[in-house]
Amino acid sequence: MTVELRSGDVDAFFAAPFNAYAPDVGYVSPLKGDVRRMLDARANPLWTAGNPFAFWTAHRAGRPVGRIIAHVHRQSNSAHGTARAQFGFFDCADDADAAAVLLGAAERFAREQGQADLVGNFNLTAMQQCGVMTGGYGARAYTDMVVNAAHVPRLLEANGFARFFPMRTFELDLAAARTEGLRTLEPGEGFSFAPVAKASFAERMEEARIVLNDGFADNPMFVPLTAAEFRFQAGEMMSILDPRLSSVLLKDGQPVGTVICIPDLNGLLAATGSRIGLTTPFHYLRYRLGRQRAVIIFYSVARAMHGQGVMGGMLARTVTSLRDAGYRQLGITWIADVNAASLRQMEKLGARPLHHLHLFRKELA
Repeated sequence: MTVELRSGDVDAFFAAPFNAYAPDVGYVSPLKGDVRRMLDARANPLWTAGNPFAFWTAHRAGRPVGRIIAHVHRQSNSAHGTARAQFGFFDCADDADAAAVLLGAAERFAREQGQADLVGNFNLTAMQQCGVMTGGYGARAYTDMVVNAAHVPRLLEANGFARFFPMRTFELDLAAARTEGLRTLEPGEGFSFAPVAKASFAERMEEARIVLNDGFADNPMFVPLTAAEFRFQAGEMMSILDPRLSSVLLKDGQPVGTVICIPDLNGLLAATGSRIGLTTPFHYLRYRLGRQRAVIIFYSVARAMHGQGVMGGMLARTVTSLRDAGYRQLGITWIADVNAASLRQMEKLGARPLHHLHLFRKELA
């Protein structure tokens, strides 16, 4: 039975991981509508900015068993002096032929675009889901964490990809979190916290974008997000906000830090199959009544405030807010192994590593 490669089939792209992975892998998909928006050339600012992309699915007997997207982030190449194509959403059954067909399509795309190497997973940028899980299989993931089966790194390596840029995700038991000794950010020092609530959502998120771009400016592979890109990525959060969790830190009225923390949606998404249907309101009510897990999507401190204990103070306040709101567990999305300061912060808080991740790279002849 041969593998059929299809291009541009959104429904198959969404369905492929459900066919590729057994339920005990723990894969949870973004909402189907969000996947469709990501792939829409007219809606996603990443594409309307002129970045070429294509996506494929691999089928056996008409059934999608794998998927991949490839694109060129021209702004990233310009910022970092690279000639790189990126792949993402590489999810595949333990099927060597299907993997070879999908990765081969991505490689051809990269060569046709004149790129020197192919790197992923980026789903779709470094500020969205990032990496390939290489350890910690079986640990329950949080929203925005990559999950794949243990055979996926092997399939990549069999096709000439090598792992680099190690990362980790973390989990913090809020009852046992250690916040003693962390800085307290007092109003007398000019600090104040502005909650990210629905009434001020647009203003707060723009401040968060400014702080994110400044705080991450020196990080490898980061590209400043435009206002349109940030709104596209963050807009969906407004409907699930818990204003007690996210905030922007102001110093003398100017934004200098941010923590974007949301309730973990994975239980709800798993219960609904990541689709909106007739039973969704029931599942949503059940989720709202019982939610005890939250996840930090990102946090950042302006470079002028680095090395002053500001991040520790922000995380300590977030932990207290989570405890007061009845949450018990906190997930932290990926932190690169080169980010020694953030790793030390996790150690101080008492967070434990949850998953290991790597990027994978292949040089193109």
